[in-house]
Amino acid sequence: MTKDLTGKQALIIDCDPGVDDTVGLLLALAAPRLVVLAITTVGGNVPVVKTSRNARIVRQAAGREDVPVFAGAARPLVREPAGAGEFHGAEGLGDVVITEPDAPLAEGDAVAAIIDLVRAWPKGSVAVAVMGPMTNLALALRQAPDLSGRLGPVVVMGGARSEGGNITASAEFNIWADPDAAAEVFASGARVIAFGLDATHQVRATEDRIARIEATGGEAAALAASTLRFSQRIERRIVGWPISGEQGAPLHDPCTVAWLMRPDLFTLKPCRIEVETVSDLTRGHTAVEFRVDAGTAPHLWAVAADGEGVFDLIAETLKGAAR
Repeated sequence: MTKDLTGKQALIIDCDPGVDDTVGLLLALAAPRLVVLAITTVGGNVPVVKTSRNARIVRQAAGREDVPVFAGAARPLVREPAGAGEFHGAEGLGDVVITEPDAPLAEGDAVAAIIDLVRAWPKGSVAVAVMGPMTNLALALRQAPDLSGRLGPVVVMGGARSEGGNITASAEFNIWADPDAAAEVFASGARVIAFGLDATHQVRATEDRIARIEATGGEAAALAASTLRFSQRIERRIVGWPISGEQGAPLHDPCTVAWLMRPDLFTLKPCRIEVETVSDLTRGHTAVEFRVDAGTAPHLWAVAADGEGVFDLIAETLKGAAR
């Protein structure tokens, strides 16, 4: 693969598909500007055996079997595994009929793949979009501390501040599932941009927006629409979101990819982010401190998102890939 990235962004996607991970993967795999080097999987929404299979199902639907999928950590750094099957379905892909994908997993493991790819490409050129617990990236940074200075942006879906949590009163699921890994990544010195619930709750999958994606045609668009409708139905039943008007289910993980493609769709603020790892009551709480010097702030936090623009981007990108 050529390493000329003129006008493009090399990317590793670390994920636990997951219905919203599915939309994020489909968007990234169809985006002309993104050079997806690998997909790495982790246990999170469902166990890693299922997330690894699901990533290959999504890859196949996107017609991108050229992108390797590496299986990663089955459990958090120090805690028992936790799942979110109630929000994603027992198999992780909502209403999708599960079949074994044609192409197998790549040989090797996710942590080694992250280390090798980041070291193989020019310094600062490889971004990582983390759509699940940060276990794989934390393990990679433990084994190869030099990665913190070699990585491009680490774009994370995780955390909550003004919106409160979605798994506990103050914690978002991806951070709560492995708070120790998240704490290590935020403290690593890598450039981390976090898209927590404060921003993702502004990106709503209304029926009009889902229909717009579905109308673009193709297997990828149909898969995206199916998972979005499943999420709509489940969020209404479990959380109580009304699904009329702008109050569809929030779309979380694809915001990481959307920012890499169209940063103008989001408003970011410099900050310092720390994660609670000791208290059971506030496990996974993200302490987002804006009272920092903007020039030396270690992190960026998304405070606003253009929901309509994000869905326009998804529809336009999948339409382009379906031609």
